[in-house]
Amino acid sequence: MPNEAIVHAYRHVLRHSLRAIQFSKPARFTLRDRLRAAFRKGSVSDFDQQKITNTLEFLHYAAKQNGLEHKIVKNLLFVWWNQDRGSKKIRKNAGIEDVEIRTTAYDSFNHNIRMLNESMGMCIPSMISRDP
Repeated sequence: MPNEAIVHAYRHVLRHSLRAIQFSKPARFTLRDRLRAAFRKGSVSDFDQQKITNTLEFLHYAAKQNGLEHKIVKNLLFVWWNQDRGSKKIRKNAGIEDVEIRTTAYDSFNHNIRMLNESMGMCIPSMISRDP
């Protein structure tokens, strides 16, 4: 039963998220990759139905209105897209400082997502990998 609930939660979150971003092309692939990684790396003990419900409600409002929720989702996906794109463009002559900056650049961003999740009782994926 928990596995079915997790699959249903993944499908609901993906469907509501796609509606919130209006199926825009670069954002839907970034969203799909982030959600896949979050659900694959997460454990069954991390699953909380109330957090899923709160996240779905947040995404529902993001899809209905062009308000604060929509802007948060839009900016999250833009930063995630830049983060994924930046990790593919590593220079060959990058120094140790450059690699360290690329690795730690998104720490405060991920911390803000964790605080948003904690304060609103949601489950937005905060950090998938810390690759340069």
